[in-house]
Amino acid sequence: MKYKNLSFYAITIIVFSLIIYFVIDRGIRLETEKVTNFVPLISASTWDQFANTFMENVKHPLAILLLQVITIILVARIFGWFCKKIRQPTVIGEIAAGVFLGPSFVGMYFPEFSSFLFPAKSLGNLQFLSQIGLILFMFVIGMELDLKVLKNKAKDAVVISHASIIFPFALGITLAYFVYANFAPDNVKFLSFSLFMGIAMSITAFPVLARIVQERGLTKTRLGTIAITCAAADDITAWCLLAAVIAVVKAGTVLSALYTILMAVVYVVIMLKIVQPFFKRVGDKYADKESFSKPIVAIFFVTLVISSYATEVIGIHALFGAFMAGVIMPANTRFRSIFIEKVEDVSVVLLLPLFFVFTGLRTQIGLLNEPYLWKICLLIIGVAVAGKFLGSAIAAKFVGQSWRDSLLIGALMNTRGLMELVVLNIGYDLGVLSPEIFAMLVLMALATTFMTGPALDIINKFLPEKKEALVTSLQLSSYNILIAFSSPIKGVALLRLANAFVKRSVGVSSVTMLHLSPSNDLNQYNEAEYEKESFEPVNREAGILNQPVITMFRPSAAVESDIIEISQEGNFDMLLIGMGNSVFEGTLLGRVLGFTNKIINPEKLFDTITGKESFFDNSFFDDRVKNIIRSSKIPLGIFIDKDIEKVENVFLPVFSISDSFLLIYAQKLIHNSNATIIILDAIGVIDQNPEMRETIQMIEKIAPQQIILHNDRRMEKEFLQKQDLMLISLDSWNKAVETQSVWLSNVPSVLIVKP
Repeated sequence: MKYKNLSFYAITIIVFSLIIYFVIDRGIRLETEKVTNFVPLISASTWDQFANTFMENVKHPLAILLLQVITIILVARIFGWFCKKIRQPTVIGEIAAGVFLGPSFVGMYFPEFSSFLFPAKSLGNLQFLSQIGLILFMFVIGMELDLKVLKNKAKDAVVISHASIIFPFALGITLAYFVYANFAPDNVKFLSFSLFMGIAMSITAFPVLARIVQERGLTKTRLGTIAITCAAADDITAWCLLAAVIAVVKAGTVLSALYTILMAVVYVVIMLKIVQPFFKRVGDKYADKESFSKPIVAIFFVTLVISSYATEVIGIHALFGAFMAGVIMPANTRFRSIFIEKVEDVSVVLLLPLFFVFTGLRTQIGLLNEPYLWKICLLIIGVAVAGKFLGSAIAAKFVGQSWRDSLLIGALMNTRGLMELVVLNIGYDLGVLSPEIFAMLVLMALATTFMTGPALDIINKFLPEKKEALVTSLQLSSYNILIAFSSPIKGVALLRLANAFVKRSVGVSSVTMLHLSPSNDLNQYNEAEYEKESFEPVNREAGILNQPVITMFRPSAAVESDIIEISQEGNFDMLLIGMGNSVFEGTLLGRVLGFTNKIINPEKLFDTITGKESFFDNSFFDDRVKNIIRSSKIPLGIFIDKDIEKVENVFLPVFSISDSFLLIYAQKLIHNSNATIIILDAIGVIDQNPEMRETIQMIEKIAPQQIILHNDRRMEKEFLQKQDLMLISLDSWNKAVETQSVWLSNVPSVLIVKP
């Protein structure tokens, strides 16, 4: 069969190559009558022809656009990673990346590179592509607004959110009175300028606020619910207000804008009364991935485009139409979750950074070249913070919140982020904002978003929450295990292992299953479903084992750090984790560059360059596990699962006297699982240490025939294959890996313990 296929392939290539040659040869003979005066397009040497063609290809509009996209995504991810490391929302890094690539830095210090990468004639393409990204993003934002929650909490939320709009709006208009003469563009009326200054002061970034609430574990708390509800009410009110402001700016007066506003009201009524009921029926019928066909997806995307087109034509901007299309999507949680997953990654990862950079290209911080201009910039930031923070906090206190919660709500509502940039770009496109005031307001958006995290930390420090015990039973327990798992399959394996240590002491022991998910992978609609899916196999296995478990789930911006923090605060006796697998594990590329399942780990690369880690790192563990090993303050178990089903035969090699602590875990396995422990004195440590030998003998008296000294120091494959688990210390494991011990390839499931 192999030679038959090869022969067919060779004959096919040869025959058709001859046909092609024959046709071209005959075709060339036709040139004598057709081509009489041929002039080459490029009259130069072969190399020059190639060079000229190559440069033309490089400067082609499509090539420039693709290069811009590549550069923007890479720089945005790098800046976002740095912000994540200092516990700031990644959106701050992405906005900063836009400013960095614009005239304020790259354009100033590398003008030739900037003019090549962002030529003036290419900015139109970049703008339109970024607008498509914004339309998709606003569609997602509309879907992420849970109107049911808004209705249930409407009373308090409306008071707080509207106060958080009217306070800064009034301050913004007042500020406009003082800066209009010097900073408003020519031929712009005070009404238009002041309205945009007011709306710029009063906006809240719902997506950034929701992400902060998620990352700080406030999603299911009363404070988190109120904050998200207020932000949702704020978003709807602010966008309706913005639509009215745009209509007034374009028309010139409030009276002449009435026609536009009336058309907008008709549009909203049609969307709510006609389109939304139809979508509800579609959502109820197609609420799962199996029935979610391409024609159904097409219906919703066409509606999105029509809605955006309608609002653009009416005169209240396409983004309002995209937002409204998201709001009227079927309220079915599963349906919205599926649709958000389809749209969010493309809009947020690929297209949205283009908008940040396009904004950065417009932001000329160099224009603020006088102390007076920086004073005005600080004044704008001060007015924005005072209006939004104080307005929200005072209103929250008025409706009955504590001072602590009121201040926290004020800090959260002061977050502006992306929504602010959207408003500013609309104002800039309409000619209402000058380059100077635009730059100041962009800096205000950055500053107010950046200060949210530190403000929350300061409030929590001076007005701490009364801490309740993580789990009251834990403080009474004699042995408490915390299992941190990344996937349900690993969670089940880790639970089986933990059960072997506490099976007969359920009344005085506990097993806590912890699953932390990177917060950027979740939205408020798929969070509950994701939590359920993550714990369903674990809970099922717990039922089979008759092992009570405590479950903990939360989104996290720093998974390893949160695991360590929870393990230390919860009075646990052991932290149990599984080994992760690297995409490039075992390859030279992975060793040198520090590749992980996130493709490139900047920390690893930095540590390699600065000499903190060896250039050729022989460590068996991935970076996630190494971070936990370095930081853990309680005993740590690292489990390498090879389809463990039971823990009856356990192999315990002893390589040094420091391995004696493993006997504690051996005793637990004997007592709880009736396990047989085979101890290998690999280099004669037990023979030379009477105390360790006596400990083993004491265990043997209590559990005869369940702890055995293995005399043969060779680790044969047949012997290892009979074992269910190998129990080994971290130091001994590292030595075995460093010496590349042959027996490692034959070991059963392994529990590596760091005391």
